[in-house]
Amino acid sequence: MGTQSYSIFKASLLVCSLALFAACSSTNSVEDDEQISGGESDTGSTAQPSGVEQTPALTAEEIAAQEALRTTIFYFDFDVAEFKADDRDTLSYHARNLAANPDRRIRLEGHADERGTREYNLALGERRANGILNYLIVNGASRAQVEVVSYGEERPAESGQSEQAYSMNRRVEIVGR
Repeated sequence: MGTQSYSIFKASLLVCSLALFAACSSTNSVEDDEQISGGESDTGSTAQPSGVEQTPALTAEEIAAQEALRTTIFYFDFDVAEFKADDRDTLSYHARNLAANPDRRIRLEGHADERGTREYNLALGERRANGILNYLIVNGASRAQVEVVSYGEERPAESGQSEQAYSMNRRVEIVGR
């Protein structure tokens, strides 16, 4: 590489470095002002910069609904078919989601821990799933949207014979179909 080529290369490298530095430097744009001041810029203007679309912020209710719909496993106490009172709000969101989406279908899969006979555990898993089914229907879901199946002790979430394993196996899972 000749001296002149080397000088051009260095100059090009310097120009690229300066351009990169300028692109990465912080500017105090309208969006930055809005973030710093909690939503309003210093000018008090509510106009949006051209070409920039802002997605509306989610309300607390929408955030709660999203969180609730992510919860798809409901745990039960030993030898009990009634879901826990703490699960009511979450199940209500599931029911409203089904009511708002009549084409949506789910399957409620009932499970039990390994204590008890096979037949008893199948029946207990079914009673657990039916308890959730009834709650969903009362709160807006259609019976046609929900299938109920019991696996009893046949599909444990956790193997072992500890209370920890047993508590993880006493459940109903909501599965999309």
